[in-house]
Amino acid sequence: MKTKLYLLALSMALLSVANVLWGSLDIPLRDVWQILCGGEVEGHPAWSIIILEGRVPQMLTALLTGTALGTCGLLLQTAFRNPLAGPSILGIDSGANLGVAIVLLLLGGTASIGSLTVSGHLLVVIAAMAGALGIMALLMLLSRLLRSQVMLLITGVIISYVTGSIIQLLNYSATEQGVFSFVIWGMGNFSSVGIERLPVFCALSVVGLLLALLLVKPLDALLLGDRYAENLGIKIGHVRQMLLLVTGLLTATTTAFCGPISFIGLAVPHLARLALGTSYHRTLMPATMLIGANLALMCNLLSALPRDGSLIPISVITPLIGAPVVLHVILKSNKN
Repeated sequence: MKTKLYLLALSMALLSVANVLWGSLDIPLRDVWQILCGGEVEGHPAWSIIILEGRVPQMLTALLTGTALGTCGLLLQTAFRNPLAGPSILGIDSGANLGVAIVLLLLGGTASIGSLTVSGHLLVVIAAMAGALGIMALLMLLSRLLRSQVMLLITGVIISYVTGSIIQLLNYSATEQGVFSFVIWGMGNFSSVGIERLPVFCALSVVGLLLALLLVKPLDALLLGDRYAENLGIKIGHVRQMLLLVTGLLTATTTAFCGPISFIGLAVPHLARLALGTSYHRTLMPATMLIGANLALMCNLLSALPRDGSLIPISVITPLIGAPVVLHVILKSNKN
């Protein structure tokens, strides 16, 4: 298994390099290396901006987003014992969608509090984060009242439907420009995290991933059943709260900065299980993180296939890769 993990890490490193080298504009390898070493290419000052402020932040964003969403999927699938559970199942990303819909469809992309006015991408990030964290807080409150994990899962689905209905109502009365902006945001992309926002995005993502690693032992105990886990001294309620906190933080961060990215969280844990042939999180968690990063980096490369300077939306690519994996899981479960 260690060999497979090393190969996944090597693949991630190669894909990271490829993401810096490859883009909608052809830049020679020698010049890319010179820019990364702190130099400039004579006659092409814009190339430094493209590499250092464009491709490098985009690569890091894709890597952390794939890692975070894959981790969320694994946590939820284990906690709810449901192979089709993913980051969207609890409605946290729906809360982010609702927050963005309010500022783009209802407020026209500008919000004012007294003399302070916020607009543009900063407002979108704040609204998405607020919406996602609001739903997460609601779920953490409900988790104290609902003892059944199935009921909490159903509650998340209901929240998704309610927020979806509100968004449809906002769409109905919004301006054409507002609807267009919301649709573009909903397509998802890794290029929206610029160099100035990258430290915040990285810090939030890394904190969430470190907290997820602390849940490895309790999750392995949960595989044996709640009663057995309690006999081992695992506090089921505390683990559930921590799980909601981690998935909420990671989902809120990725959705707020990159828009909704579908299927990665749902498909990646299954790819990790197929690759390792184990369900124990001590090895499954690192594999899930690495495969999630690899998949997101690959999608980012594919998004730059058009050579006219445009990018294919990430939400167009991820279902093409993730849907076959999910179908395989469904067919396999049906046979069993």
